[in-house]
Amino acid sequence: MSHKPKHRGADPEDARLFSMAAIPILRTATGDLGWLLSRGYSLTASLELVGNHYELIRRQRVAIGRCACSDEALARRQAKAASPEELAGREVWLDGLNVSTAVEAALSGGVVLLGRDGCCRDMAGVHARYRPVEETIPALVMVGEFLAAHGVRRAHWQLDKPVSNSGRLKKIVLETAAAHGWDWPVDLVYSPDKILAESGEIIATGDSVILDRCRAWFNLAREVITARVPGAWLVDLAPGPSARS
Repeated sequence: MSHKPKHRGADPEDARLFSMAAIPILRTATGDLGWLLSRGYSLTASLELVGNHYELIRRQRVAIGRCACSDEALARRQAKAASPEELAGREVWLDGLNVSTAVEAALSGGVVLLGRDGCCRDMAGVHARYRPVEETIPALVMVGEFLAAHGVRRAHWQLDKPVSNSGRLKKIVLETAAAHGWDWPVDLVYSPDKILAESGEIIATGDSVILDRCRAWFNLAREVITARVPGAWLVDLAPGPSARS
């Protein structure tokens, strides 16, 4: 019996949880959460308060938690965001699992969130274990073609060594790079967040911790998905002008 790779697609409940009717509520909740964070309240306490107020279930709470940020964090991230034109001739350091899973989810028909800071964040929930899927290689090729088209001279991948199967992903990344002639060194490290945050290069990530600490970052996953996955299920939870100020 063959065991084909699975997809990083939608949860059976996502059509209801992220429906057109639910999105306005989630956007308002994201705005309220950001309002509390801007005033120094903890994420845990604020998320419980907002989640209870809007009667959100766990998956919706995870979504708004990933999409909200304080006013200070938003301004800091916007100030450090690099444009596609700034990539030419540069070396970009990638938060490998973060970028690859977001593009895989988009290709798989899964929910891809757009947060207040404009970053793409998937709902795949890769933590202790990563499993390559049918969309893994197509996602890597899309990333590589985008970087090459914008003149990036080297893409330095950082992968989480403690995550199961990260070594397998490293092999796939290196094989994909070799097949296309891309200069892609790959490091398996215990703390990629720290390495990426302290790097002087442009960082490709949607991880809030890294975004708040790095010198410069590029919204790679969103750029690739927007350009190459026109049918992606993008759920924009950025609060509108009616959000609290």
